[in-house]
Amino acid sequence: MNSGTRRYDVVVIGGGIVGLATAYALHRADPRRRLAVVEREATLAVHQSGNNSNVVHSGLYYAPGSLKARLAVEGNRETIAFCRAHDLPYEVCGKVVVATADEELPRMAELVRRGRLNGVEVNELTLPELARYEPHVRAIAAVHVPSTGICDFRLVTEQLGRLLAEAGVDILTGHPVDALRRRGDDVVVSGPRGELFARQAVACAGLRCDELAMASGADPEIRIVPFRGEYSNLRRPAADLVRGLVYPVPDPAFPFLGVHATRGIDGHVHVGPNAVLALAREGYSWRVVRPRELARTLAYPGLIRLARKHWRYGLGEVHRSLSRRAMVKQLQRMFPDIRATDLERAGAGVRAQAVRRDGALVDDFLFVQSDPAVLHVLNAPSPAATAALPIGVEIVRRLTGEQVPPFDAR
Repeated sequence: MNSGTRRYDVVVIGGGIVGLATAYALHRADPRRRLAVVEREATLAVHQSGNNSNVVHSGLYYAPGSLKARLAVEGNRETIAFCRAHDLPYEVCGKVVVATADEELPRMAELVRRGRLNGVEVNELTLPELARYEPHVRAIAAVHVPSTGICDFRLVTEQLGRLLAEAGVDILTGHPVDALRRRGDDVVVSGPRGELFARQAVACAGLRCDELAMASGADPEIRIVPFRGEYSNLRRPAADLVRGLVYPVPDPAFPFLGVHATRGIDGHVHVGPNAVLALAREGYSWRVVRPRELARTLAYPGLIRLARKHWRYGLGEVHRSLSRRAMVKQLQRMFPDIRATDLERAGAGVRAQAVRRDGALVDDFLFVQSDPAVLHVLNAPSPAATAALPIGVEIVRRLTGEQVPPFDAR
């Protein structure tokens, strides 16, 4: 059947973990619902879902009462339950957050307060207790968060795709979408491969979400600014200095968690990421430059205001990107025995960060309905992978009014 003649109850745009979790929640709410997921790339999980730290976050960092706080806490439980149910690799290993300077102590106290208000178990450690978890870390204070875990979010995304395909959901890869338009009672999902017709649509377009919203006649009131986060691997024997997950106290002015060390589900130890302006929406290295995209990003008033306020921070991130020694200097605040020769470049991810015209970084998930039948996800960076299953439930509630129970493998 020609794709231009296909008619659905709901079309979900985006083959990342949020889009597939949304389709999964829609199917769980009504298995008879005719669904399609359309993805511009040839495979699923190509961008943020497949290029991240693979940490199952606890909900420690986020403002109490925010969507990030609620959905991350729920998502932590549900992600682990989903991995267990489908025999996907995971480990609930916990993590430590460490302060290395006196000025970080008030921020650590605020983290503890937030975490406990969010329902997260946070245990303050003495330095001898820290040494039992991470004997090679240097710090003046630390907390332990037992519920933090690790998994492989690419595998989680692919498993969601398999479950949906087995249930009869159309997974259309290599299928770009240019716009969503109302035509009578239909939402028309249009692109170079033809039109799809739906009663409702959800756009989980990640790095392209603002472009799709504007092309669809919505005013998102934000723009996506792509920040590249680069990772390095620790070579052995330096990798043995890290037992689990070690994070610094983050700077509250930014939604980034700082350079941290994570032992992944594959046993490799990754350090990073930094946060530098990407030179294209999918700019995974300095070599990927799209001049028109970059020009639009640089001309955006929100980025200009952000840069004026935080230019020193930005220059520091660029320096750490270009200099292995600068990156190691940051790490040595926690791990004094790591040397520049211990690092080898690994992959990178690009964070789709929404920025308002006044230069404010959007610090919570952002959902906008331009039409009762169309919902746009306009800010879903970390911890969206952790929170994806309950994000899908939240989207279904907003779009259809249906209540979907949390995922429970029991």
